[in-house]
Amino acid sequence: MTSKQTTANTTSPIGIAAKGYAVDSASTPFKLFNFERRMPAADDVVIRIHYCGICHTDIHQVYNEWHMSKYPMVPGHEITGVVEQVGSSVKHFRAGDHAGVGCMVDSCRKCHICKKDTEQNCADSCLTYNSTELDKVTPTYGGYSNLIIVKEHFVCKIPKNLPLDAAAPLLCAGITTYSPLRRYKVDKHTQLGIVGLGGLGHIGVKLGAAMGAHVTVISTSESKRDDAMKLGAKAFLVSKDDEQMKTAANSLDLIIDTVSAPHDVAPLLNLLKFEGVYCAVGAPTKPLEIGAFTLLMKRPTITGSLIGGMKETQEMLDFCGKHNITCDIEKIEATPETIKTAYDRTVKADVKYRFVLDILNAFK
Repeated sequence: MTSKQTTANTTSPIGIAAKGYAVDSASTPFKLFNFERRMPAADDVVIRIHYCGICHTDIHQVYNEWHMSKYPMVPGHEITGVVEQVGSSVKHFRAGDHAGVGCMVDSCRKCHICKKDTEQNCADSCLTYNSTELDKVTPTYGGYSNLIIVKEHFVCKIPKNLPLDAAAPLLCAGITTYSPLRRYKVDKHTQLGIVGLGGLGHIGVKLGAAMGAHVTVISTSESKRDDAMKLGAKAFLVSKDDEQMKTAANSLDLIIDTVSAPHDVAPLLNLLKFEGVYCAVGAPTKPLEIGAFTLLMKRPTITGSLIGGMKETQEMLDFCGKHNITCDIEKIEATPETIKTAYDRTVKADVKYRFVLDILNAFK
C-alpha cells in the first residue's frame, strides 16, 4: 500500500477487521456482525463506506426467495464512500476520492464476455455479497458494513457534484435502467415506456427524459401520475384501466419493465409497436407468461438486462453528473430495526423511491 495513505483499521495476519449487519438465515433478524476483509493487494482500493442503498434484490436474497442464499449474509450493493487507501499499482484513485461499488467486485477478465466489457455476465463474476471471490472459497460481504476492499477495475468514481447519499442507488438502479436505454439507442425519436415507478422506475424516467425520449409511465396506481410527470414523464397509463391501455396500443418502441412482483405482461406487449422491444429488468419469482400469437403477430424482441459492465457503469455516472441526475431517497439510520422496517415498507412500495442507509454514522 502507498506509504502516504493510512487508515485506522485494525489489521491481522488474515485481514482487516470490519463490522456490519448480517442475517444468519432467512428467518432470523439482522444483527451486528464482526468479520475480516482480506488484506489489500497492489490493485486494491480500500473504501470507507458512507452510504448504502436498499435494493429489492437485498430483500429477495435475505429471505432466500431465489433459493440461492448463503449465510451469514451482509447485503448491500449500492455503495458509496471515500477512498482511504490504494495499492501500489492503482492508477485512477487516491485517498479522499469519492468512490462507488455496485453489484460485482470481480470477474475473470479474460473470457470473451469480459473482453466485451460485460463483466456482469461472466460465468465467474463475483457478486458484492452472497457470493465468493475468484478462489470460490472466500465469501463476499456487502455494503451494510463500515468498509470494503475492491479491485480498482470494479470501483467507480462518483462525480463531485453528486451527493454520496443520493448517488448510492445509481450503482444498481441507475445502471440497470441506463444499460438497456443505451443498448436500444434511446433518443428524442423514442417512444419509451417505463413499467413501475419504484426505485428502478423513477430513475429510468429521469434517464430516459434526459436522453430526449417521450416517456410514458405504466403503473397500477393512478396516485403515481403527478410524481411521474414531475420526474419527466410525458404520459401516464393505469395498467388496470382497460380503456387507457387499449387507446395506447401499438404506441411504444421500447418498454423497460422494472417490476419485481409477479404480474401479467400480455397487456404490456400490446402497447408495443410492430417489432418493438420489451426488456425486463425486474426479477419476479414466477416465470412470465407470453402468448404465442403476440409473438407471431408483432415480432417483438423479448429480452432482459442485468446491470451493466464497469465501463458502462462509469459512463452512466458521468452522464448523471453531466445532467445532475440522482435518486430520490429516504435516508435512514442504519440499525437492525430500521433495516427491517425499510424492507417491510419497500415490499409495500411505501417509499419514494429508495431507502439509503447512513452507514458512516452507524459505525462511528
